[in-house]
Amino acid sequence: MADTQANALKADETHRLIAGDKVEGTAVCRSNGDKIGVIDRIMIEKRSGKVAYAVLTFGGFLGLGENYYALPWNILTYNVNLDAYELNLTDEQLHGAPVYVDEADPAWETEVHDYYGVPPYWATGSD
Repeated sequence: MADTQANALKADETHRLIAGDKVEGTAVCRSNGDKIGVIDRIMIEKRSGKVAYAVLTFGGFLGLGENYYALPWNILTYNVNLDAYELNLTDEQLHGAPVYVDEADPAWETEVHDYYGVPPYWATGSD
């Protein structure tokens, strides 16, 4: 029993859960399989533990000229067939999105959620 628990604690993925460092680097694709970019990092609200958003990076070459955008976590869906997070937005919609900023403020976070038309993470579910 103790070995089973120890192995479960060391696992970076279970049927329902995945470790944050395993999410980072995961592809983001449209439902037709076209790759949009990759998840650079996920941002977690400190107090509630809710995933606030994923930082998507795309474009550029060898790390130069990349674009970074915050995607509200609740607009991404993991697609097992693609082995990627699914996001059906056009390139124009992505380029028009609010750019990721390291020092997020409530107005910026509201702007991001409003842009994608989804409720903010702080307004969904219970804490």
